[in-house]
Amino acid sequence: MSDSLYDVIIVGAGPAGIQAAIHAARKKTRVLLLGRIASSALYSAHVENYACIDGVTEGRLLLEAGLTQAQRFGAEIASEDLLKISQQEDGLFAAETEGGGVRLCRALILAMGMAKTKLGVPGESEFTGRGVSYCVDCDANFFRGATVLVAGNHSAAADGALTLLDYASKVYLAAAELKVSDELLRRLHESKVELLAGRRVQEIVGGENGVEAVRLDNGDEIKTEGVFIELGSKGALQLAAQLGVQMDVEQFKHIEVNRRQETNIPGVYAAGDITGAPYQMAKAVGEGCIAGMEAAMYARRLKRQS
Repeated sequence: MSDSLYDVIIVGAGPAGIQAAIHAARKKTRVLLLGRIASSALYSAHVENYACIDGVTEGRLLLEAGLTQAQRFGAEIASEDLLKISQQEDGLFAAETEGGGVRLCRALILAMGMAKTKLGVPGESEFTGRGVSYCVDCDANFFRGATVLVAGNHSAAADGALTLLDYASKVYLAAAELKVSDELLRRLHESKVELLAGRRVQEIVGGENGVEAVRLDNGDEIKTEGVFIELGSKGALQLAAQLGVQMDVEQFKHIEVNRRQETNIPGVYAAGDITGAPYQMAKAVGEGCIAGMEAAMYARRLKRQS
């Protein structure tokens, strides 16, 4: 078996992803869990309404214990964000991470939670869909030859800025505190992206035709026709767009799954907040359990057929 080939790759180190890793690993499959527990909404929360937990418990402690448990059952952990995912002609999924590596898997579980994508600045809501976008992978093609600005501090923003170089004539990246891997930072510095380090977007301004500029926290005004708000790691919308996974038809924010946590793409599963309300740890853990077992069985069937 290739060192880069896994039976199951799980994206997201929250309660759904960790539980999926535990159950998939217990099925004697090779499992990789991608993500950082600090990115989970549970990390900074306090839990007191979960069965068998007495009193108030820090979410961070639960997640740390969960990672230890997943590793004990044999799951591998990589504290990296997923940047791109695609399906190869042989049916395997190829996952490119911010560290520059590509891992292959037979089954994929999406458990990234719901991204909090709003900047909360004047002009943001007014120009959404009129120059303001929350998905580079979805909307980059609409900005061919334009000047664009990406706002964000993490891997989604950096990777989005690099992707936009293939479409836009000029790309800015406004990052108050850039927190990405050394490899992604190297690619960024060697590119034509103009990094506005230490800068935050304070206002998005425009007119009848849409976005015209952004105003930064130091008072500078940057002329731009598009603003991409990419906070945190790649979320449901971006990765679903790359794979063709079906989203909910009303808001296009959640991944549609059946009772086996299967998406419309064979071999791709989803669990936790990413599948919709209620946004509770109990639901996330339950769905992670099902997704982990189902994905492991799917991967084992493929191995027997090959």
